[in-house]
Amino acid sequence: HVPIGNRKWWWSVRWATLQCIKLIDTLRVVCRDPSQPIVELSGGNQQKLLIGRWVLQPPKLLILDEPTRGVDMASKDEIHQTIKQLADQGMGVLLISSDLPEVLALADLIYVMRAGSVVGRLDGATATESQVMSLASLGERAVA
Repeated sequence: HVPIGNRKWWWSVRWATLQCIKLIDTLRVVCRDPSQPIVELSGGNQQKLLIGRWVLQPPKLLILDEPTRGVDMASKDEIHQTIKQLADQGMGVLLISSDLPEVLALADLIYVMRAGSVVGRLDGATATESQVMSLASLGERAVA
């Protein structure tokens, strides 16, 4: 963010507009123009922009809670792609999701919780739906 005090006010507006256009292009957001209010966008485009806001000033750890709940399949795939790119670039991503295929597709390490406690840890590369469901439903304690 460019401080408004030492620069002309339009410099800050210009910077914000350029960042907005960059996000729209990068995340393939469907909108009529950069000034369209986010509440007028589809659920998937809203989610993409919310993730994009955090990416403008990249955190070391991005915590995502149900990032694709209620979005269409095309947006879901694009959000997954963005999450993978962020992780590949070195950002830590903590994904909280009840969507098991999403977890299996994105996670390097899976912690399974039941009744508020961690009941198992699985390697994301080798974990299966049946292993996760077994831990979640039976509460067997396991570390793999």
